[in-house]
Amino acid sequence: MDVTQLAAVDTARAARVLSEVRSAALSGQRVPLAPRPVIGQSWERMLRSGVDPDHDVRSGLLPREEVQRRRETSALRHVLPVLREGLLSVADVAHHIMVVADEEGRVLWREGSAPVLRKADGLGFELGADWREEVVGTNGVGTPAVARRPVQVFASEHFVRSHTTWTCAGAPLTDPRDGRLIGVVDVSGPLETMHPATLAWVDSVAGLAQARLREMHVESLERLRAVAAPVLTRLRGRALVVDRDGWTAALTGMPYTRRIALPRSLSAGRTWLPAFGVCAVEPLAEGWLVRPAGEPEPRGPTRIVLDLGQPRRWSVEVCGGAGSWSRELSPRHAELLYLLAVHRGGRSAPELAGDVFGDPGRRVTVRAEMSRVRRYLGGFLEHRPYRFREDAEVEVLLPADPRDLLPHSTAPAVVRHRGSASAL
Repeated sequence: MDVTQLAAVDTARAARVLSEVRSAALSGQRVPLAPRPVIGQSWERMLRSGVDPDHDVRSGLLPREEVQRRRETSALRHVLPVLREGLLSVADVAHHIMVVADEEGRVLWREGSAPVLRKADGLGFELGADWREEVVGTNGVGTPAVARRPVQVFASEHFVRSHTTWTCAGAPLTDPRDGRLIGVVDVSGPLETMHPATLAWVDSVAGLAQARLREMHVESLERLRAVAAPVLTRLRGRALVVDRDGWTAALTGMPYTRRIALPRSLSAGRTWLPAFGVCAVEPLAEGWLVRPAGEPEPRGPTRIVLDLGQPRRWSVEVCGGAGSWSRELSPRHAELLYLLAVHRGGRSAPELAGDVFGDPGRRVTVRAEMSRVRRYLGGFLEHRPYRFREDAEVEVLLPADPRDLLPHSTAPAVVRHRGSASAL
């Protein structure tokens, strides 16, 4: 029986066990019971970053005006009704609160049981507060943002001592267009309110919010498609209309392409795009009309920079004869491109499946993901085996501490490379 199962039948005893585990782990002594992997990894990050487990250090609250500005510009506002419907009625009865934070860990919404809200004030869990891991330690907002998966943090699994009377469960929310983290939804409350099903509940509601974000994206493409249809009927040759993130709304004279890579700063005129070469680009409604000119892809020295140095945001930048462009990477694509950068000679689909999943038999999943990668890096990747083009210079920007490499990743090959400064 692990500690979360124990907590379901004896909360007080589970809290005592975790307190002993935490004290031993933080003092470098032999632990009576190993912390759960996601918690142990978070504690290691906190120790390396210098977070003090015995002092409650808080950053300044955002001004009310800045909280309101972030609310009005965040995609989280569109799913707030879904989160409220799924979480608030139960949270109030169960003496919990619902907290929604943005991608920077700033608390933008906080609702639920009034007595619990007052207790949260005492922990600094207030509107505008910064609840990133590196600020307040292991917690239900910052840790899911780093791990990129739902996480429950119970009692002394919190890194900072003052939070050990608290329990929380949080799930990350991502932009369906590019996999970018947009925030975290968390349900929190006093220690005695802990329930083992809370995490599954929060994850389920977060899934409904993700579904709503996907619906909104489809709806936006349908609106753009309605504008694009009459325009495309008047054109000869190849053309397509994409939204601001490169997702295809409509096309003519060419095979369907789900998404194309666009430069970070795109403007009207002639520009080179990885999928088509030189194109004429014009603004159209909330997107772009793209007309390939049929010119060959520019050749010459190519430099590819894989930036994995940030804890929550990874990107690839390509610099070559046609100029430069960059793209933010999903967690899985960051893993795959890192592994190809490590193995410049290439990796087969079974080898990548073993690297990522520990199971060479999952090659179909790898091929599907690599097909998505090739949609924006096709001109710079070879296959059979998968590898970067030989004439490309590939640079990988790693975190200052190699042990912070892709902290969300459980891929066996990535785990092996952590802690090795000579991985590349």
